[in-house]
Amino acid sequence: MAENFEKHSDISAADLARLNQEAQAEATPSTAKIIWNEFKADKPAMAALVIIVGFIAFVMIGALFINTPKMMETNIMDYFDKPFTADFWLGADSGGRSVAKQLIVGSRNSIGIAIGLTVISSTVGICWGLISGYFGGYIDWGMQRVYDFTMMLPMLMMIIVLVTIIPHYNAVSLTLIFSLFYWEGTSRLIRSRTLAETQKDYVAASKASGTSNWKIIFQGIMPNISSLIIIDTTLSFAENIGVETGLSYLGFGLPTQTPSLGTMIANANDPANITLYWWTWLPAALEIIILCLSISYVGQVLRRAADASQRQGAAD
Repeated sequence: MAENFEKHSDISAADLARLNQEAQAEATPSTAKIIWNEFKADKPAMAALVIIVGFIAFVMIGALFINTPKMMETNIMDYFDKPFTADFWLGADSGGRSVAKQLIVGSRNSIGIAIGLTVISSTVGICWGLISGYFGGYIDWGMQRVYDFTMMLPMLMMIIVLVTIIPHYNAVSLTLIFSLFYWEGTSRLIRSRTLAETQKDYVAASKASGTSNWKIIFQGIMPNISSLIIIDTTLSFAENIGVETGLSYLGFGLPTQTPSLGTMIANANDPANITLYWWTWLPAALEIIILCLSISYVGQVLRRAADASQRQGAAD
């Protein structure tokens, strides 16, 4: 009888522990739920997220149904047609080409380059900064000398020279050229934060317990600076849209017959276009402003969600 009672007590205790664990897991919100709650609490950020996702999906899908070479053919019969007509609901430019179609394809090109540049430059910069800040010593010294050398290079002039000497470049090669230079700011920011993190107790405890350096870096330090990484990445994305746009505006971005937001804004170089033919440049300018503001709103919410998730992890 006593043995049966002890066995029953053991089973009940195990079940009770399992039920407590399940209840705790249900009570602790997941990272996705934390992010969703932050967006629900911030209506402007929710609207910004809808704008970004909806617009990117629209231009990426819409550009697939547009014949770009045919679209860029000159049609003098439609010279500067006004907006809100049957054939040109955003008007036509000096070559009789549809501004709406150019805006869709140009947005696809500019946003695609910005996404690729953000992914490559942020990945390189984050890894560079984490490794340099964590190991310190000669490794940090050598990596920072590489950083100092690249910072001394005239970045804009180097990009213009590379674009000029490459005979047939496209969006992919232009993204790779940009990525050679735009990882530097992220790496220095992450390095400075990593240097502070390496002095904390959890890093020392992980080293003492025999945890590998790479596990400490990417599973210990990086999650703890995730809010910094998120806000830097989102702001870099907004900045990188302007990088391609600015160079295309100057004539050193995508090739002439490849639409982009920069080439459309370059129509404002003609004083007559600014006042008389405003539809040739204003939609692209408004799009950049709205996108950058929306990305900034979303980045702030993601940063708050990352901070909340870190606080939740520390409490657990």
